[in-house]
Amino acid sequence: MDEALAPDVLKRFLAAVAGVAAGLSLPSALRHIIDSATMLAGARYGALGVIGEDRTLAEFLTTGVDDETIRAIGALPQGQGVLGLLIREPEPLRLRDLNVHPGAFGFPPNHPPMRSFLGVPIRIGDETFGNLYLCEKIGADEFTEEDEVLVESLAAIAAIAVENSRLHERLQDLAVLRDRERIARDLHDKVIQRLFAAGMALQATGRLPAEEAAARVERTIDELDAIVNEIRATIFDLELRPDDRPGLAAATLALVDEMTRHADLEATVRIKADVEHRVSPEIADATLTALREALANTARHANARMVEVTLGCDGAFLELRVADDGRGIELGAAPRPGHGHGLKNLVARARDWGGSCEFGPLPDGGTELRWRVPCEIGTFSPPG
Repeated sequence: MDEALAPDVLKRFLAAVAGVAAGLSLPSALRHIIDSATMLAGARYGALGVIGEDRTLAEFLTTGVDDETIRAIGALPQGQGVLGLLIREPEPLRLRDLNVHPGAFGFPPNHPPMRSFLGVPIRIGDETFGNLYLCEKIGADEFTEEDEVLVESLAAIAAIAVENSRLHERLQDLAVLRDRERIARDLHDKVIQRLFAAGMALQATGRLPAEEAAARVERTIDELDAIVNEIRATIFDLELRPDDRPGLAAATLALVDEMTRHADLEATVRIKADVEHRVSPEIADATLTALREALANTARHANARMVEVTLGCDGAFLELRVADDGRGIELGAAPRPGHGHGLKNLVARARDWGGSCEFGPLPDGGTELRWRVPCEIGTFSPPG
């Protein structure tokens, strides 16, 4: 990767992730992704096609072609020729000259000439939503394998945008307002924070050699795929069986490592042994969600170097304490920009489970958060 382009490329990555996380309309989110792909791969033209139920292109968004040329071309592609091949066989495709491919269908009148081609499917698992298309590599005769790997990561983000849009449509059909509010909190706490962590991992890619950067992007693709599964689980309340769950201590350590690894935070974790046999699975899940939110707030807003996490039972209650050495928060002050929903969700979630959440400044600087909930379900009325 060209070191001079790396900062711009990473900004495009983060913009694409932020667009999905911020809940932009689907066309706007996909537009972010097309622009990111063309910048990343150095392409003159880019397009994104969404496949409809009839296996043709239901939507086709482009960049690099002006409105006058689009009007002169006329009807948008329906998925014939090489574009149709990617629909039938959803695998990455790189061509030095797409015009000589056996499946080439030819360009309509007034279409700009295009030779080099890179197509990447937008899919999760076995389901294909559409394809990213890039044409005319700037400064070279063809796209590279590194272009293919990196654009695949953007295709994974595009898949999240499409899937997230469809799931939000289902949310609109829910009749119970409380369920909507609870699911919205879960989406914020469980999903957006993981997108933020993925974005930080991509941001750190600019400091790595090209081979290591490509490997990290591949790992991030796997993480983005896991995020989509998390969205599905949140919407439809798909919970793991108790026997399938990792212990709370192990899950806490893994989460702290995930959230601080790329945030330049030194973490200290103290866990009391009683959490493994006293805390119910439902409370453990809620506590891990609260910890993810607290660590995300620290990484985003605290400007801290160190964070300390303590977890243990105090009587009938489980207490989570997260303390950092950052710039602190004033008691009674309005949350800083971007801070509000996270803290409100922490308080609301604790109250749902019959507990409390308090936060404030430490005497020597920094912020302390204490999140307390009953250790076991049954000692209170769980959220409805």
